[in-house]
Amino acid sequence: MSTLKDRLTADMRSALKARDELTTSTLRMALAAVGNAEVAGKAKRDLTDDEVLAVLTKEAKKRREAATAFADAGRAEQAAKETAEGEVLDRYLPKQLPDSELAELVSGALAEGGFTGKSQMGPAMKAAQAAVAGRAEGGRVAAEVRRQLGL
Repeated sequence: MSTLKDRLTADMRSALKARDELTTSTLRMALAAVGNAEVAGKAKRDLTDDEVLAVLTKEAKKRREAATAFADAGRAEQAAKETAEGEVLDRYLPKQLPDSELAELVSGALAEGGFTGKSQMGPAMKAAQAAVAGRAEGGRVAAEVRRQLGL
């Protein structure tokens, strides 16, 4: 079992004992998503910390999108709940890079690979994602790659 999954489980138990309903329900949801990822495929397997982190990132993104959708629909109470759940998940995610560092890493990756045009967007994204190494969301990375390629 991965250490991040152990930490999630331990934190959920602590929140349960402290009667922190938001943290308990959020971590239960996260652990359920990790469990689903573990049994996806032909055989059950334990996920690595990086794979657990990817699941948490996906869940946090779902919370942000849901909060935006609820806010746009005028359902402020549910938007606040989704935002709060996202904040609980953010405790387990690496800190996001500031825009200046992201631009620097992307420009380095593009220069190193010699990427210049629209037709090279796919390979350029792959190189940029490798340089960023999960410290920025894919949408932010894609926007920066497009900006630097002049698309």
